[in-house]
Amino acid sequence: MSSRRDVLTALGVASAAALAAKSTSAQPAPTGAATQPSAASATNAFWPNGARIAVSASLMLEAGGQNLHRSDALFGPMPDGYLDLPTNSWFEYGAIEGIPRLLDLFDKHGVKATSFMVGTAVEKHPDVAREIVRRGHEAAAHGRTWESTFALSRDNEKKNISDGADIIERVTGFHPVGWNANALRNSPNTLEILQELGFLYHIDDVSHDEPFINVLPKGSLVTVPYSVNLNDFQNAFPGRYSPPSYEQVLKDQFDQLYEEGDKRRRMMLICTHDRMCGMPAAVRMLDRVLRYVRSKEGVWFARKDEIARWAIEHPEHTPVVKRGPVSETGLPGPA
Repeated sequence: MSSRRDVLTALGVASAAALAAKSTSAQPAPTGAATQPSAASATNAFWPNGARIAVSASLMLEAGGQNLHRSDALFGPMPDGYLDLPTNSWFEYGAIEGIPRLLDLFDKHGVKATSFMVGTAVEKHPDVAREIVRRGHEAAAHGRTWESTFALSRDNEKKNISDGADIIERVTGFHPVGWNANALRNSPNTLEILQELGFLYHIDDVSHDEPFINVLPKGSLVTVPYSVNLNDFQNAFPGRYSPPSYEQVLKDQFDQLYEEGDKRRRMMLICTHDRMCGMPAAVRMLDRVLRYVRSKEGVWFARKDEIARWAIEHPEHTPVVKRGPVSETGLPGPA
């Protein structure tokens, strides 16, 4: 592997950061432990102010972006041609009840999240999307509709990503620089498409517990990795949803990464879907988790655009990953 700084310089990563600057300026770090690290902080400056771990919350706005006939059915798929009314009302719950509840929770704890927004969801709930941005959260792209894009032609995939981002910017005034595909499933072309469109980062890679740089033929892209085992989808369906057990998973994940953060750059993602973690019991559970995390010293709560910029600006701690073609590696990378 080449020197991280040399590779980043050769790829002109500074220009990627300049593109990202078109988005709303980053919010200040939340008050409390994140800005006042003490002796418990990392021995190396992996994160701002010597913090030993970065914690980033995702807030998904998907209500109204789903296929009205067949989309993540609550009670199994409907016969062809019939509308799935209960599932669609569940999606609607996310916009009406879930997101307002989660926004209040984040305000309570001084947390600024990254909201991955489906374009058609933004069009159907423009006031919700604008309120998310008004409260200081990042708006990031999640496709024009809440459907898979990996099987689209290259041109149609690029249009889907671009159209969704354009809708977000038109409605909220926020220029998206981050991407998350439906179910993390991208095509072999996606990273190069994102780089061509001027995106700064994506999250659809679960191979690390820290941000890293993807080397692409015409530039680079930051990966702010996803914590797949912490997805609330894995804990929210009937028969599987248990706030106490999910709470323990989140705390255990944090404790292990926090311990490792003394010697290595570590980050943790907490995923909240509008219609899942926006439920009353789930919000009460997340309140306890955030209170626990904030009780520790040296924690940086950050939006993902902040994490991506920090990774670029501090290459001495940022892995540079140069993979072969997707068809050979089976991993996100160049086509």
